Amino acid sequence: MLDQKRQSLLYVVYISLSGNTKSFAKRFREHLLSQYDLQTEEINVKDLNHDTFPITEPFVAILPTYLEGGNGIDTGDVEILTNPLGDFIAAHGNDKHCIGIIGSGNRNFNEQYCLTAKQYAKRFGFPMLGDFELRGTGADVERLAKITMKRLAQVSQAH
Repeated sequence: MLDQKRQSLLYVVYISLSGNTKSFAKRFREHLLSQYDLQTEEINVKDLNHDTFPITEPFVAILPTYLEGGNGIDTGDVEILTNPLGDFIAAHGNDKHCIGIIGSGNRNFNEQYCLTAKQYAKRFGFPMLGDFELRGTGADVERLAKITMKRLAQVSQAH
């Protein structure tokens, strides 16, 4: 169990356009509080209108995939609509405080499923903690909360 004296707050930074990611983030935050007694603060970067600010506490990012063009493998892809989250992570050295990213998407898109989250993990050098489809299930919330708590403990011990 995480030592609450060492870590009592986790930011959940996400972008939600259709409401699916927001729904998941809400259930994820509620689960972290009820099962791990971990307080969270929510930041939907969509509401920031491209503003950024520094985050000096650990955070997890949650990112849906919206791509245009190509198949995501050999004919390319262009990230659309979710760029403000990447800009937020890149600003003010925020990437140094991101403990990992969770991707969402639709499995019907095959190789493009959660591709943007995979690209962010590679771009910024933090791990992809996992993925969920569309709004995610209760089992997804539990699984990803457990992985997040394990990662948070690892990061806390390293500092």
